[in-house]
Amino acid sequence: QVQLVESGGGWVQAGASLRLSCVVSGLTRNSIGVGWFRQAPGKEREFVARARWVTGTADYGDNVKGRFAASGNSAQSTMFLQMNSLKPEDTGVYYCAAPRPGVVPSFSQYDYDHWGQGTQVTVSS
Repeated sequence: QVQLVESGGGWVQAGASLRLSCVVSGLTRNSIGVGWFRQAPGKEREFVARARWVTGTADYGDNVKGRFAASGNSAQSTMFLQMNSLKPEDTGVYYCAAPRPGVVPSFSQYDYDHWGQGTQVTVSS
């Protein structure tokens, strides 16, 4: 059974940094990577980043490019999302998600089979 547990959220002022963690259990060796999404109140869930376990390559949504960095430690089965220069519009619940084994993490939330419970990030101005 695949489980994802996020942590590291909190309340910060604009310009600060946070580092989110996503511990993944139950994945097979064919797992390629993890995606990060966020959802603000009253808005749809949006893509933030995706990262691969083995190559470490990552892609980002336009709203976070240049400020966020996704990375992973496959030995610890943990993905990280380093968030710098946070803005009030970054506020929301952040989720990590995993697709089926062998499937590349995509930009669409609908391509993911497993989700964490989410961690709240609040950025004040």
